[in-house]
Amino acid sequence: MGTPLGDFVRATRDSIQPDSLGLPERGRRRSPGLRRADLAARAGISVEYLTRIEQGRDRNPSVAVVNALADALALGPEERAHLRYLAKITGGECVAHTRPAPPPRRVRPSVLDTVRLLEPGIAVVTNRLGDILAHTSAYEAVTSGTGLLDTDTPNLTRYVFTDPRARDLFPDWDDIADEQAFDLWLGPSLENSEWLTAELASACGPDFTRRLNRHVVPRRGPLRLHHPTGCELRLVREILELPMDAQQLIVLLPADEETAAAVAGLHRRTQGRLRAIS
Repeated sequence: MGTPLGDFVRATRDSIQPDSLGLPERGRRRSPGLRRADLAARAGISVEYLTRIEQGRDRNPSVAVVNALADALALGPEERAHLRYLAKITGGECVAHTRPAPPPRRVRPSVLDTVRLLEPGIAVVTNRLGDILAHTSAYEAVTSGTGLLDTDTPNLTRYVFTDPRARDLFPDWDDIADEQAFDLWLGPSLENSEWLTAELASACGPDFTRRLNRHVVPRRGPLRLHHPTGCELRLVREILELPMDAQQLIVLLPADEETAAAVAGLHRRTQGRLRAIS
């Protein structure tokens, strides 16, 4: 049985073309990507040891080995952070022995006051599991008619993978799906992540599981929305971490004048107020 760390190393190795690292092409292969022997040589470890890591038979590589693998795979800062996180949970430091439970949904009053100050801008408070905890009236306007906020406990991850309207709302649905799957690894706690992934795995099938285990670190470019009214929106995302609460304050800024005008029109149609969802 594999481990998150082994799955990530193997998937990343398979995605790398040897010539991108200055390595010679050595003829046809049965599988794509970098050879295990080449990665082991670049990291300064044995092929046998790398095989044990990838297959999940070694769960406690040293910090030096993890850093050597990051260098050998030419990982960027976000990929390196994810590799270290996977090494941590694979080693058992974050393994939960309690029954999984839904994460808390309370938003601190001072955070709600901050969101109110952002009106009439587009802002939302979420956690890494995708729970929508509070939002401005402008956020409600740009998601009106999409079904995202129709439930008492809206969750973006569940919406993306289970509501067919999500594929109409997000023209770049594949990228959004990868983002939501990746963020489950960074959830407030391992047991909370397991609570949601267990639900989604049964509802969404192998496509969700495949995305979850690919460990694709998202680039999070501009967010494109196709609103049911026909508006095409391009929004720049500014994500502010709230580590005390394991939550995020996400501010969406119009990327162009057309989007700004469209958002203003939608807002006028759905004048509302800040909502905190408990």
